[in-house]
Amino acid sequence: MSHIMACIDGSKAAPAVCDYAAWAAGRTGAPLTLLHVLDKSKFPSENNFSGHIGLGGSQKLLEQMAELDQQRNRLALEQGRAMLEAAQQHLRDAGVAESDIRQRHGDLVDALSAMEEDIRILVMGRQGEDGDSVGAHVGNNVERVIRTLKKPILLTPATFMAPRNILLAYDGSPTTRKGLELIAASPLFNGITCHLVTVGDDNEKHRSALATARHMLEGVGLAVQSAILNGGVEAALRSYQRDNNIDMIVMGAFGHSALRQFFVGSTTLSMLQRAEVPLLVSR
Repeated sequence: MSHIMACIDGSKAAPAVCDYAAWAAGRTGAPLTLLHVLDKSKFPSENNFSGHIGLGGSQKLLEQMAELDQQRNRLALEQGRAMLEAAQQHLRDAGVAESDIRQRHGDLVDALSAMEEDIRILVMGRQGEDGDSVGAHVGNNVERVIRTLKKPILLTPATFMAPRNILLAYDGSPTTRKGLELIAASPLFNGITCHLVTVGDDNEKHRSALATARHMLEGVGLAVQSAILNGGVEAALRSYQRDNNIDMIVMGAFGHSALRQFFVGSTTLSMLQRAEVPLLVSR
């Protein structure tokens, strides 16, 4: 069975990541797994220091440096394990009795790629423990994960609030249709109002696309509100989110650029930078 996978680190967003993952697991019935990946660039599993010391280097010094590196690695692994156990306790305190933990050593994206078949929804904070923030730019890990994984990714703020309504930015494109299908097929959104929004001219094409999408969602029992907004895409969506107290935004990860396989779409990038609510990004 595929899991709700929560990426746990030492950032201030970790409790919210746990809470959003628990919310998703409770609504979908999927098992919940907490994952910590020890960054291989900071804590390599093996080091060869001879190149740093050069000819004439002390063998004893080499051995001491290697031993210190091994100790540092072990301590980092123990710290990661402690983070996972603290996250499990946080979940138990919130009433979640069962969760699994996994710990990996290496690159985060490589680890997630290896486990992708086990992932139903990936939950991760928008800011990592090293300030890998999307406040000024999309952090490397967030961007790389979005570009690599094909599973839905829930990017959380630092505080949790159970979603009561969601906004789907919809333009009829294949990417946004994927988001529509995700909402229609998933028990994640049962009983939650969906605001179906497009940005552009109020014309027959947009009205028809929204009507078709609305019919699909209402066909599975969702309450739907739809709107056509004017203005720039990112500003219009943010304004609508605030005016309607939207609790979560669902978006496609890429735009229509020929370079979309290399870059996060510009609108998604802007929303990641400025959104005040969680974003569920679909590929």
